[in-house]
Amino acid sequence: MTSPRPALAYHHTSGTGPTIVFLPGYASDMTGTKAVALEAWARAQGRAFLRFDYGGCGQSEGVFEEQTFAGWRDDVVEMLDQLVEGPAVLVGSSLGGWLMLVVARDRPEKVAALVGIAPAPDFTDWGFTTDEKLALLQEGRIERPSPYSDSPTVYTKAFWQSGEAHRLMFGEIAIDVPVRLLQGMKDKDVPWHRTGRLTELLRSADVQTLLIKDGDHRLSRDEDIALLIRAVEEVLPRR
Repeated sequence: MTSPRPALAYHHTSGTGPTIVFLPGYASDMTGTKAVALEAWARAQGRAFLRFDYGGCGQSEGVFEEQTFAGWRDDVVEMLDQLVEGPAVLVGSSLGGWLMLVVARDRPEKVAALVGIAPAPDFTDWGFTTDEKLALLQEGRIERPSPYSDSPTVYTKAFWQSGEAHRLMFGEIAIDVPVRLLQGMKDKDVPWHRTGRLTELLRSADVQTLLIKDGDHRLSRDEDIALLIRAVEEVLPRR
């Protein structure tokens, strides 16, 4: 019998649907620039919006190093089941972009459209060196200096193995909803050509990818936020 997931912290803004749901990146939380800016826009537009913290992250319960990719996927589904009426527009940043793809493939009735910001599907495969993978298997965890925090970023064997079990980029990805992808070409975490490959593999014909030549991984500048809002507007049904 599996253990229950940690209680999750969230902010839910009521409004017209479909609900826009923000999925943060790895070791991030719902207080990031993009999540808060998108929430402010949604509130001003009278649109429903949800942001939340995965288990072990931010204000949610749980121990970060005990979390797995599958556990965070289950957190996304739980939020959709409990708080969202009808299919949602998922906006996923980095790891959140991988999670949104898995949820959209496996639970298509829950998803109306996708917007990815430097989406990172399969990063447990391509985002680690051979030495790092060996260290994860032998030692159970590794630490990397973080450009975004004074504390190092921790990765665990359990998370890495769970991610490997949910890889997507080996063939056609059975997703048929509208998809918009934003990718910085100066992204040091997700090579921009990987987002081009993702565009090819998605089954949906309604996929557009915007390459931002001077954009980094976070895409949190005012001009990046404006592009994100425009992408979300494009996939929302017209009122």
